[in-house]
Amino acid sequence: MLNAPPHGQLPVVATSPLLAGAAPAQALLLTENAALTNGPPLLFQRLTAKEREEVLREGQKRVVYRGKMLFSQGTPHDGIFLIESGRIRVFYIAPSGREITLAYWNSGNFVGGPELFGQGHHVWSGVAATNSVVVHLTGKTLRRLIAQIPSFAIGLIEGLTFKGKCYSALAQMLGTRSVTERLAHLLLHLTDAYGVREDGAIVIGSAFTHADLAHMVGATRQWVTISLKRLQEQGILKAEKARMVIYDVAALHAMRGDR
Repeated sequence: MLNAPPHGQLPVVATSPLLAGAAPAQALLLTENAALTNGPPLLFQRLTAKEREEVLREGQKRVVYRGKMLFSQGTPHDGIFLIESGRIRVFYIAPSGREITLAYWNSGNFVGGPELFGQGHHVWSGVAATNSVVVHLTGKTLRRLIAQIPSFAIGLIEGLTFKGKCYSALAQMLGTRSVTERLAHLLLHLTDAYGVREDGAIVIGSAFTHADLAHMVGATRQWVTISLKRLQEQGILKAEKARMVIYDVAALHAMRGDR
């Protein structure tokens, strides 16, 4: 399933940045809850250096190249994946084939829930949005670590709570905001998360395709392409191949319905 030698598994080594207990990178998700944009709880910062080493020693490091699936909707659960580096997109595909992105999770986060212990089936999928390195902890291993390291158990509970709030916020956005408002909200979120001021404008350098944006706001790629073209004609932004330049942030706030 994973394109990484040998057999997609490498031993965890002491150079893992997770050993430092660094704060997880900010997740990218559609939410109006400002607290959620600050990032998830600090799973590994609760642990001592010895406990971090113990957790990582029990896992298997995997390299997942961009576009490769980490886990698939409908397949059996087998624990969780700690993201050491890179970015993992989690998404749901409806029976109709429509796809919605739930979130992009970065280094320091974990994916593969909400089930932890290897029971049931995945209710959504995870794919590498960039070349990534993850550490896989099986359900059996998690049961043992939770019994041995209470701080790790608390961190997992806090992480699942945070994810529950994220997906609840996404459902609220989808149910109460128009697709135009959601697109404006996403563009403002990208501006805050990745924007760099340049010559009086804000440049979003992280490359998200029109399809990526569509999957986040619950629209078609064609609708996003037409909407961005219209915004470009109005002088609000300029959509380029590898970046987006925002000229009029106030117009996006108005488009979102801010007062």
